[in-house]
Amino acid sequence: MVNVREEAKALNPQLVEWRRHLHSNPEIGMETPNTEAFIIGELKKMGVVKIRQGLAKHGIAALIEGKKPGKVLGIRCDIDALNMKEDTGLPFRSSNDYMHACGHDAHTAMLLGAAKILTQHLDDLAGTVKLIFQPAEETTQGAAVMIKDGVLSDPPLDGIIGLHTGGLWKGAETGEIGYRYGPLMAACDFFSITFHGKGGHGATPHLTVDPIAMACQAYTALQLLVSRETSPIDSAVVTIGAIQGGTAENIIAPACTLRGTLRALTPATREMLRTRIRKICEDIANALRGSAEVSYSEYGIPPLVNDRAMTDKLRRAASDILGEKHVREIVEPTMGAEDMAFYMERVPGTFFSHPSFKSEAENYPHHHPKFDIDESVLWIGSAAFAQFALTWA
Repeated sequence: MVNVREEAKALNPQLVEWRRHLHSNPEIGMETPNTEAFIIGELKKMGVVKIRQGLAKHGIAALIEGKKPGKVLGIRCDIDALNMKEDTGLPFRSSNDYMHACGHDAHTAMLLGAAKILTQHLDDLAGTVKLIFQPAEETTQGAAVMIKDGVLSDPPLDGIIGLHTGGLWKGAETGEIGYRYGPLMAACDFFSITFHGKGGHGATPHLTVDPIAMACQAYTALQLLVSRETSPIDSAVVTIGAIQGGTAENIIAPACTLRGTLRALTPATREMLRTRIRKICEDIANALRGSAEVSYSEYGIPPLVNDRAMTDKLRRAASDILGEKHVREIVEPTMGAEDMAFYMERVPGTFFSHPSFKSEAENYPHHHPKFDIDESVLWIGSAAFAQFALTWA
């Protein structure tokens, strides 16, 4: 039997080294050429030769083929950073104006670690593992473009797994693994609503059609979608984050724009919100003698829903590594979104929690300029990936 636990623990210093290199050299969106080159270089050192690059500009799909027949498993990580400046003071802090403030540097290091373990045990590996290194998760574009570019084919996947490090969910502590059946993360759509009217002088509002008045009415009405049109045992969020209209105190503008986000845990609730936002805004605009133009972002993310059978296999693999008492159920989903959901719409999969909280005094949330992780538990992610690949089929 392969002792994945001990091999992964021995590999932790290498995982830290990989993570710190990536942390010091962050890239954003789909513009990740140096990250792509680094990953490919490390894979080639391990003997991985079947590497497809250039997916979503700088994404990678690499194959590790076992000596036994079996299914094809995808293991996905995200590789991009955030467009924000770091304020950790770490010796390996970012060398530019971007920052790995969400743990994607750790995700990449952990997937490289799993690849290292698996390439050393091809005789024990049944089937094929496709390593998926994806850019542009933070912009919500990466997964959809990777799929468009063929990441799920040649060969097609029978299952897919992934993880998120840090502290997004309750239920598991640092050094453990968290799992959840069913919905884990919300659908997320960004929307823009522009109300059109007729501008004019602030002293003669009766001669105008005021789009700011329309926007104010719509803002209030949209809040009722959650309190009065969504089941109280369901979850939904409608947030207006920006209102833009007008240039001076005494001028009624010809247009006003609301921009926001909707989030839901089920496809049905997501579709209800999308439909009702459009209907409410158009009707309010019409009632006030104007018009409304509603648009949604091209890369709206569906809800991330874990497959039960794949989650059972993840529980077993993680328990093999940590023992059952350190594999815990996630108490509740988050209304945050993850474009891993695009893959899991098409392929049965599971996405799990890799808690890496630092001490209470040092613990900062994701997307904070002081965000950091406990590097001593990186090996757990690599071990869970590798053990799953060796035992799932």
